[in-house]
Amino acid sequence: MADADIKSVREMDSARLKEELGKLKKEQFNLRFQQATGQLEKVSRMREVRRAIARVQTVLREKSPKAKV
Repeated sequence: MADADIKSVREMDSARLKEELGKLKKEQFNLRFQQATGQLEKVSRMREVRRAIARVQTVLREKSPKAKV
């Protein structure tokens, strides 16, 4: 999903969104580890991943049955 826009995220089903969220969190962990060891080359990727995680979490929240406001 790298750098997907909100439209493509909304098209995914809940299972795919949860899978994508897991991948993004793993990537975020790896980026933090690289930053701590001084090996991170593309610092902007951290921001992209953080925003992608927020995007996926927002859509998951919208799709949950409790979110019907």
